[in-house]
Amino acid sequence: MKKPLDEIDYKIVRALQENARLSNKELAAKVHLSPSSCLERARRLKDSGVLEKFCTAVDPKAIGIGFQAIISAKLNGHTKDNYETFREHALGCEEVVALFHVTGANDFLIHVAVRDAEHLRKLILEVLSARAEVEQLETSMILEETRRPLPIFSDSSGQATAARAESAAISDSKVRAFKTRLR
Repeated sequence: MKKPLDEIDYKIVRALQENARLSNKELAAKVHLSPSSCLERARRLKDSGVLEKFCTAVDPKAIGIGFQAIISAKLNGHTKDNYETFREHALGCEEVVALFHVTGANDFLIHVAVRDAEHLRKLILEVLSARAEVEQLETSMILEETRRPLPIFSDSSGQATAARAESAAISDSKVRAFKTRLR
């Protein structure tokens, strides 16, 4: 059984989500640990699969990406074969940035990145809609992208401990300010 994460582990994960290029020394200072303890914890988080990979954010325009879109795909039936066949095909397309199997009117949401409108048109008409398992596609252009790190819920109540701590700190400072005014 995996060892449950403690508050220090959550601090390490939060810090690495903000900047995965932190040196171990910088990370240790940020989470108030010795460098050796921090390194051991970070290795344990990596080995246990909590930290899956370390990525670099890239400016899409700098690498020739002119458009991004979300394509909703509805399949011809909810069979395992249709799901697996389409999933494998979509993941084999270099333009596919992310693939989501979803509930609702559609079966998949496909985040794609392409050079231009013609590239997107060819991807839709020649690569995706030509599939036998595809019933319908609907494309939405991405006008703006804003990403945030995943929220980290460090207890079973579903509330992020950091948010509670920040809220408590604000409340505590308000109480101190109020007491000071009363004096």
